Amino acid sequence: MQYCQPRSYNRREIHVTDNALSPPPAFDFLGFHDKTFLVMGVANKKSVAYRIALLIEKSGGRVLYTVRSEARRDSLSKLLAGKELIICDVEEQAQIDELARHLTEQGVKLNGLVHSIAFADYPSGIRPFHETTRKQFLQAIDISAYSLINVCNAVKELFANDASVVTIGISTTRMASESYGFMAPIKAALESSLAFLTKSFSRFSNIRFNAVAAGLLKTSASAGIPGYVDSYLYAEKVIPRGKAVKTDEVANTAAFLLSGRSSGITAQSLVVDAGMSINYFDAAVVDAVTSADVD
Repeated sequence: MQYCQPRSYNRREIHVTDNALSPPPAFDFLGFHDKTFLVMGVANKKSVAYRIALLIEKSGGRVLYTVRSEARRDSLSKLLAGKELIICDVEEQAQIDELARHLTEQGVKLNGLVHSIAFADYPSGIRPFHETTRKQFLQAIDISAYSLINVCNAVKELFANDASVVTIGISTTRMASESYGFMAPIKAALESSLAFLTKSFSRFSNIRFNAVAAGLLKTSASAGIPGYVDSYLYAEKVIPRGKAVKTDEVANTAAFLLSGRSSGITAQSLVVDAGMSINYFDAAVVDAVTSADVD
């Protein structure tokens, strides 16, 4: 497989879109018109990354997509028909370097980057945290956290001076949820890196780094985590409105962070959990537990 191999497009298809030919709307809140964003992590139509990309495009922006493999690119051929899909497995340094080379060759200037990539291997289901293997932990942190640092370093020359980078975290990394395995410490590393990236990039730019710390979502990726569905149903019980966070609510927040409207926000994780974190001791839930046969 050729590293970072994009589909074939002529220069007009890559650089000139219908959005670029049309004037911006009278009131463009997000200010995405004629701006370019790299979105990493689209798996299907339920993906957070896909919902963010839709918002960008609907607001007049241009999106370039990276996917992990040829198989993923093929599976997205209908959903993202006519879009540029670049293969970039973040575990392979050569592919990250080729991504930067390809974008440079095309004269791309990035106004923002969406990092929505996470992976954890649970070959025998969720195990006690102390049984996490070195291989599992290091692979998860490489793909889910270090990839943000690595990719941003590779494309740093392509960022606009005021670009915005947004990643997807979780609503709390301090809750030892058994159904989430060892991913909370991984996400903690991801979110902590935002402060250091902000400080490091401030030496030569005003690039901002933030995360949307999402509550439990109904995505294809999360559905594959053992025990996740039960946790999702519990979340709906303790969320004051009685409904879990929607993927589009996370995408809306990410779009805000990508825009100049959030120019005063950097190195932050904005929690989007619909109030779950303030209602763990909801009376109905407490009553249901205490009225059960519990020693």
